[in-house]
Amino acid sequence: MRILIRLSFVLTSLVLINACKHKPTTTTPITEYGNFPEPVGKIFVSKCATAGCHNDKSQEADLIMSSWEHLFSGNAANGAPVVPFSTDYSSLLYFINPDSSLGVVSEPLMPRDAPPLSREEYLTIRDWVAKGAPDKNGNVPFSSKPDTRQKIYLTMGGCDLIGVIDAETKTLMRYIKVGKDDTRTENPHNVKFSPDGRYAYVCFSNGGDYLQKIDASTDQVVGEVNINYGGSGSSSFNVLTISPDGKQVLVSDWVEQGKLALVRTEDMTLQRIYNPAELRSPHGVAANATFDTFFVTGQSGNTMYRISANGRDFKRISIVEGREWADAAYPGSPNPHDLIMTPDYSRYFVTCEATAEVRVMDAHTDKLLKVINVGAKPQELAISPKTKTIFVTCMEDMPDGTGKFRGSVYAINYEDYTTKVITGKFAQPHGIAVDEQNGILYVASTNTSGPPAHHVSACAGNNGYYQLYDLYSHKPLSVNDRRYEVSVQPYSAATRFQ
Repeated sequence: MRILIRLSFVLTSLVLINACKHKPTTTTPITEYGNFPEPVGKIFVSKCATAGCHNDKSQEADLIMSSWEHLFSGNAANGAPVVPFSTDYSSLLYFINPDSSLGVVSEPLMPRDAPPLSREEYLTIRDWVAKGAPDKNGNVPFSSKPDTRQKIYLTMGGCDLIGVIDAETKTLMRYIKVGKDDTRTENPHNVKFSPDGRYAYVCFSNGGDYLQKIDASTDQVVGEVNINYGGSGSSSFNVLTISPDGKQVLVSDWVEQGKLALVRTEDMTLQRIYNPAELRSPHGVAANATFDTFFVTGQSGNTMYRISANGRDFKRISIVEGREWADAAYPGSPNPHDLIMTPDYSRYFVTCEATAEVRVMDAHTDKLLKVINVGAKPQELAISPKTKTIFVTCMEDMPDGTGKFRGSVYAINYEDYTTKVITGKFAQPHGIAVDEQNGILYVASTNTSGPPAHHVSACAGNNGYYQLYDLYSHKPLSVNDRRYEVSVQPYSAATRFQ
């Protein structure tokens, strides 16, 4: 995509746009190139990491370009300026590109107060990014310890991408291209890791008739299976759940006359389709410890479904005490959206997006145990056994009443049902993930109608972002509640080795 964007405003927090305060000067020959390959280092050190600009002694020190290590440290204010192997989504390239025929251009053009890079210089940097942005010895960022590296996956619903966040630096380290149809966006909707962390699985809500398997060590798609009757009929595969042994995946097809698809992960084969006539708009899915009983939310009305893995037993459950089940919306209906099991599989928590509630159900008796009030339009859930907490994103909450930022996160103690609300600079938060290894809560804001993004990208739409919160205190990990910008519509989040 070739785009020329001319911004009419200046944001003081820009990483690449901030004006350098002094003209770059070099009084002695440069012999060190900051561990970059020499052709790249010559450009960065002489034209970017100069006095008053992007070196460690300058006003622009939130993006330090004087060394390879600094560039990939995760300290850039607006997220990763360079994503290895991804020229389309490395924002550094936008601000140094002198020619719109070569790709995305953003202004003001860098370096500031100096001649722009030549076409050849720009292509040197772009080709370096395409090769993985290695150091002078050929080491690609974040390539060590592939089998044990802690990471977070984040679906980009607007771009058919999965963003890979390195848990150590908290920064975006890769983009994975997912989906198959290059003529349209298939909307990767839900992603989850297998319990052993070897693989992840992603489904698609916009007619993507398959489940894809990703090797979590290489961040590459390694398998897929058609889960829509060989491709006949409309589909919107929304949510998946994985068996405790990692051998099966169950996926919901969120259409009015919906279905569930069961996949064997070893060879990615479709094992079974569950499509009883009574199954309406299935969305959230969970299972018991033995993966022989499935719990499914019906998006409209007040109904949960309980389905046995052998297909013989099917039951509709009302989550409203004293009212019969209803599979269509009615005035005051909760419209159950998603659910999550407690670690002992005795209860499940259901987000009710129409009534701003989380309802707690007994997984054995199907009885309502508790109704918990939360923020407007509760969506996804994540669990922290260490803190005995379930976190819920509430997309349309407006705790400050201004509407400048929108959304909140509720923290629910799943033992005593006490709640705490987490507020911040959210913009319609949806995806949420817990990293218990590092004590961090990740919150992803879709930002479809929120504040203008720091930069554009090769994907149409307003970029989203993620934020980091302390898992125990629920406070932002940065003083100013820093937002890490990513591509368009970050939607679902999952943690490897949770």
